[in-house]
Amino acid sequence: MSVEGTQMTRDIAASALAGEFALRARLGTQVVLDLYECETGHLDDIAWVKETLVEAARAAGATVVETVFHKFATCGISGVVVIAESHLAIHIWPEHRYAAVDVFTCGESVQINVATALLAREFRSKRPVQRRFTRGDDVAAAVV
Repeated sequence: MSVEGTQMTRDIAASALAGEFALRARLGTQVVLDLYECETGHLDDIAWVKETLVEAARAAGATVVETVFHKFATCGISGVVVIAESHLAIHIWPEHRYAAVDVFTCGESVQINVATALLAREFRSKRPVQRRFTRGDDVAAAVV
């Protein structure tokens, strides 16, 4: 192999390694989960919603720190489960059989997909839509 070929191979390897490091260096992962056509009869039951979100956090391996939930006068619930690794949040519109969920974690210890699968199952969503984002990529890259 020529000197140029060796250098090119090193450059490609270094670039791949830097890309891999950047993926690991992100600050967090966020999953946005839309639960459409929920068939559970508990969409306006604050105790059930709180219990279900806490169960999802624990099933995913998160450490629950605190919970805050609010039931609106007409209908609907908003709540957050603060976890040592970040949070799970929910906003529910029972009249639309819809729940918007946000799961954010720092690090790799929380199994987000376990939490979102449990929520989709318990809310009996006929059409769950999940989107995943990495957060803080530019901040992590700037530190390198």
